[in-house]
Amino acid sequence: MNTLVAVSIAPIASQEELAPQIAEVIRVIRSSHLPNQTYSMFTEIEGPWDEVMAIVKEATQVLTDRGIRTIVNVKADVRPGHSGTMKRKVEKVNRILNEESAK
Repeated sequence: MNTLVAVSIAPIASQEELAPQIAEVIRVIRSSHLPNQTYSMFTEIEGPWDEVMAIVKEATQVLTDRGIRTIVNVKADVRPGHSGTMKRKVEKVNRILNEESAK
């Protein structure tokens, strides 16, 4: 069952710079070899439900295993029978915008 998630995994209650901790989380996601894209507030991951959720869990544990309180926000689009939706959704919107600007 194909799943596209937007996930934010963030440490809280820390006086430290957060970028190094977030980089550790992203490193786990990228090592999964599932399609993914990181933005300023969320990272999108696409693949089978169980694989995506296992990566979310593993990435979260990078912080929690060190005793760091962590907030995880997940937004999921579960679409059986479809794949490549992360790329295709953006392409559709860009095509519409390009057609409108060409008029």
